[in-house]
Amino acid sequence: MIAVLLAIVVAAFLIIILMVITSHGKKSAGSGGKRTSNKNSSVIARECLKKLTKDPHNVEALTTLSEIYYADMNYEKAYPLYETLFNLASMHVEINQQTVASRLGACAFHAGKLDDALNGFTGVLRLDPKDFEANYYMGRIMYEKSEFERAIMFYKRALSVRPDASEIYEQMGYALYQNKKYRDALPYLKKALDEHPENKETLFNFASAMDECSMGDKALKIFMHLRPDPKFGAQSCLACGNLHQKMNQTEKAIEDYEIALKLENLSQENRLTACYKLSQVYLSQHNIAKALGYLKQIQSIVPNYKDVNTLVQRYQELNQNSNLQAYLMSGTSDFVALCRKFVAGYYADSFVKIEDVSVAAESIEVLCSVEAARWSDTELFRFFRSSGAIGELYIRDFHAKIKDLRCDKGFCVTAGSFTEEARKYVENRPIDLIEKAKLVSVLKKIS
Repeated sequence: MIAVLLAIVVAAFLIIILMVITSHGKKSAGSGGKRTSNKNSSVIARECLKKLTKDPHNVEALTTLSEIYYADMNYEKAYPLYETLFNLASMHVEINQQTVASRLGACAFHAGKLDDALNGFTGVLRLDPKDFEANYYMGRIMYEKSEFERAIMFYKRALSVRPDASEIYEQMGYALYQNKKYRDALPYLKKALDEHPENKETLFNFASAMDECSMGDKALKIFMHLRPDPKFGAQSCLACGNLHQKMNQTEKAIEDYEIALKLENLSQENRLTACYKLSQVYLSQHNIAKALGYLKQIQSIVPNYKDVNTLVQRYQELNQNSNLQAYLMSGTSDFVALCRKFVAGYYADSFVKIEDVSVAAESIEVLCSVEAARWSDTELFRFFRSSGAIGELYIRDFHAKIKDLRCDKGFCVTAGSFTEEARKYVENRPIDLIEKAKLVSVLKKIS
């Protein structure tokens, strides 16, 4: 009995060993066969080329070789083969016209032949309007042609066929973003980031869309993360600067723009934008010297950039005349003090008493009495901070105010000029117009 049991155990053991050896042999054979198959693709391709040399319309060789090239993503070589198959399809029932047209379109797209790709996929959609590949590629073609509305339409059709097609999320998000449908773009860009969180272009577009949807605080965090990026760093710095300016955080905005200027491979457009933005921030801080420095940098690169020439001319003069700078740029209290000094010093050898000062949105008025050796008057000064042209309507209003207060004379003062109509109106009326040149000469005398 024991001998029989031992024999059974030994036999079972031998069977298990044989099964392991057989299994290993099959696995080795399988892996060897796979390598042989991969290795044979080049051999098959050479055989197909030989056949096509003898017969360029050999359907079997065309089909096999085109599939090899397509699988290897060698679209340039696959394209003419599929084109030949497409032209032969009407005479050969064995050719799948829809598949060939789809492959032809894909090869054309990847080879940069958008019009040919368009023709190919249009043919596919005539056969099957719900073909996923055709709708997907049509979306990409329309995007490349900047026809974003049509791109969105084709992407929607593709998603209706395959709602789980994650490769479309990014493309749909981009198309919606370019079409300025920022809120609609956000969920697609978010899904694309979930799939590929390392994609910096998607991340930048996601932040930009949030910024456009009044989600600046969230967008700012992403833009700050992207500031060192070699491709999207400059645009991210500019976006951070804009957001910090909106938040009245001018020092942080300056930091953002200065970081942009330090980036390598900064494009000329972004350099000009950063310099212009910096000049605007410094002007808002009344730091004219630094603002001029950046404006002159722009002039050296593109002399006629935006309104830089006008700004340089205007602020160079202000930089040399602190009183004119104060007249145009100081706070209300400093401006009022300067206007009082102007009135007090306007008449030499006369006693000037300021009776009243009123501050309005567009101007400041100073009512005063003047005692000279041979005359005395009650006069009203109205000061405009504008550097533009003051029109007739403002002067008419001022004249009415003079009559209401029963003043003997009025003076309109501006850092700009007066229109021809305004000058004609004051003829034979007790109003003097003081333009920039005379204003500057008086301001120079004020300590």
